[in-house]
Amino acid sequence: MLRFLSSGSNIFQSFPHSAIIKALRVFTSATCSTICLTQTKVEVEDDKSKWSDATELLSKWGCTDDDLVRIFSRCPSLRNADPTLVQSKLSLLTDLGLRASQLVKIVNCRPRFFRSRINSSLEERVEHLTSLFESKEVLQKAIVRNPSLLLSEGRYNVKATVELYEKLGVKKGDLIQMLLLRPTVISRTSFDAEKLEYLSKIGLTMDSKMYKYVVTLIGISRVETIREKVANLAKFGLSEEEIFGLVGKSPNVLTLSTDKVQRNMTFILGTMKLDAKLVLKQPYLLYANVDTVLKPRVRLALKMQDMVDSKWQIMGPTIVSFLRMSEKRFLDLFVKCHGEDVANELMEFYKRTKEVKRLGVSSKKCSSKRGFPF
Repeated sequence: MLRFLSSGSNIFQSFPHSAIIKALRVFTSATCSTICLTQTKVEVEDDKSKWSDATELLSKWGCTDDDLVRIFSRCPSLRNADPTLVQSKLSLLTDLGLRASQLVKIVNCRPRFFRSRINSSLEERVEHLTSLFESKEVLQKAIVRNPSLLLSEGRYNVKATVELYEKLGVKKGDLIQMLLLRPTVISRTSFDAEKLEYLSKIGLTMDSKMYKYVVTLIGISRVETIREKVANLAKFGLSEEEIFGLVGKSPNVLTLSTDKVQRNMTFILGTMKLDAKLVLKQPYLLYANVDTVLKPRVRLALKMQDMVDSKWQIMGPTIVSFLRMSEKRFLDLFVKCHGEDVANELMEFYKRTKEVKRLGVSSKKCSSKRGFPF
């Protein structure tokens, strides 16, 4: 009977679809597999009758109008998605304790979340992740940061990656922190002889507080990128030993683009007249924004030297202290402390300097995807 109906017969075309389903339940032989198949069809039909589209489904699941706007702006195709397929993902999130506000973050991080395939070994993966993160709350944070933990299609192995870091001396608790800080640790980690050599050159012990940061950064980066960034710093007179020492002291130096490092170092050497090796003691000089922090404050300091007494000769290594200050404290100590006329002139100059934009920034396009996958 089933074969006859599925072969394209039009005998039952005049009957409602629900009547055909009922007929199948009556006339089909009562084998276990057939009953399961029929019940699944009925459940799907019943589910579809509860909502007309994905928008209504998401609303009933708990998404507000604002949530829907943010979700659809990031994933417009979701408006026309099959509600049944959307429901399967929502059921998965519900089982993990995730809600509408977290769904917005998930879609923002991975717009194709609802189009991605759920791996057949999902239960095993969730069980392992639960064991790894030890609490449901931490697991939820990890999934929101990296939804690919649920949707992997076998491209990476969570268990193998965790074991690799443990062999390198990263404790489980530290690795959990890194998984939350850098979501790509699982998917992009790789180590070879050259990377291990970099770790040895940095010279940190496994008990060091910075060790976990250095190991994970080296693990998720490309060897070519590390070479490029080391060579970039070397151009300013730093030795390889000094560069790796800087990385051990401030690992996030490796996350800075070569363009940013070049701009900052050029300003430090050319305008501030400081020694390049000062950044080894003051890595902040590499992180600070040239246009909004370094340039306005340094130029203001130079102007102050021309306007007021010699006691305000603050150019030199000590200048780093006021570069690290908050905006309010900096203005209170170096601008508002003067008389009204001088303070107004300095403030006007400072504002004009901050408003000067770098030429060509608005039209600049990224022509390469090289770099760190953060």
